[in-house]
Amino acid sequence: MPFEVVMPRLGWDMERGVLIEWCKKDGEHVEAGETLFVVESDKANQEVEALESGILSIPPVSPAPGTEVPVGTLLGYLLRPGESVPREASAAGPVPMPTPPDVPSAPGSAGDRSGIAPTSQPKAEKPTISPRALRVANELGVDWTSLKGSGRSGRIAERDVRQAAAPTVARISPLARRLAEELGVDVGRLAAQAPAKRIMRADVEAAAREAPAGDHGEIAATPAVTPPVTQVPLTQMRRLIAERMAASAHTVAAVTLTTEADATEFVRLRKQVKEDGSQPVPSYSDLLAKLTAQVLLEHPMVNARFDGDTIVQSATVNIGIAVETDRGLMVPVLRDVQTKSLRQIARESAALIEKARTGRISPDDLHGGTFTITNLGMHEIDAFTPIINLPECAILGIGRIVPKQVVVDAETERVAIRHMMFLSLTFDHRLVDGAPAARFLQRIKQYVEKPYLWLVV
Repeated sequence: MPFEVVMPRLGWDMERGVLIEWCKKDGEHVEAGETLFVVESDKANQEVEALESGILSIPPVSPAPGTEVPVGTLLGYLLRPGESVPREASAAGPVPMPTPPDVPSAPGSAGDRSGIAPTSQPKAEKPTISPRALRVANELGVDWTSLKGSGRSGRIAERDVRQAAAPTVARISPLARRLAEELGVDVGRLAAQAPAKRIMRADVEAAAREAPAGDHGEIAATPAVTPPVTQVPLTQMRRLIAERMAASAHTVAAVTLTTEADATEFVRLRKQVKEDGSQPVPSYSDLLAKLTAQVLLEHPMVNARFDGDTIVQSATVNIGIAVETDRGLMVPVLRDVQTKSLRQIARESAALIEKARTGRISPDDLHGGTFTITNLGMHEIDAFTPIINLPECAILGIGRIVPKQVVVDAETERVAIRHMMFLSLTFDHRLVDGAPAARFLQRIKQYVEKPYLWLVV
């Protein structure tokens, strides 16, 4: 029988995925193990291999590339020579992985409209209903046990449920229903005009504009029904970022410490490295990653996380670098930073940033961090409050480096122009107290002001 290709679950917490592209064409032969399609999940794009060999068949109702669908959604079929796509493919939707044992089925009875005689028959021959059709039936209040299925072996498909609901149920989206109530639009009249159509927001707005002023008096005085706003769809990545930021804000006891460092020698160091001509040239974030790794070894309580009722202090330093991309914020991880040279760090960070911005980064590159650095200095930001990247203990925010007139000798009151930089440390007070966190930030400041201290370590 045809092998169903579905949206896979690529992580324990994955509920939905975006079909990025098919790597094989409709009608093309596919060998087991070949890359079949690409899915965006957890901020990363992952290639999905074919589990069986066969001829790829993508039904017309299959989700288009770029569509976000639930895990288990039917995407296509792998067919053997001579096989055809199942009849219910036109109503394809989320399928079970595997089929739950509690999916209801209608027992045969004398009054059963499915045509099954009330005699003892194998369980497999009893009428069944697809998971998608069952969900739609529950939404529309349709008794599916009285329906006759049009699918294979009498299986009830979504179209059977909707056809049964069309004469009596006004199918309308939740947003359209709320808008209809606000504008006083008669949903029943719209349903009667198009009984087979689902009423959407645009239909309600059109009815409101066409109705006489007396039908919705308050709205008649309003020059425009649609408010002057732009609605941006919530992408899977934006939803994931929102969930993680909210989890961090509601979980940790966050405290932010801020200090200003004299980065004159720090700037001079990078300038000298750049003038040397060797490639790649470390960025300020690369330099800070290297010196922060040394400070984390000196202050292991900041390089920690909760593991149940235990605090785990990591012996290695894996630093996440916050990266802005067209799809949202990503934090690729530099591993074992304490063992690597500046050139190695610069090379690896450049590669990770490129992969993040082109959508080629893997999930492994985004996990396992023990500390995070985020830099907003290029946007002329001085100090800010970064949000901790769970389950890490702390995050370091880097502000802009700007020339300032400062006092360099308090006794003589001598002033000079120095390159100053703000550093913001947000830490989880559940894991570390204020004084140790302050000493950690103070040490980072010392390493910024006197970079030779960590270069000779």
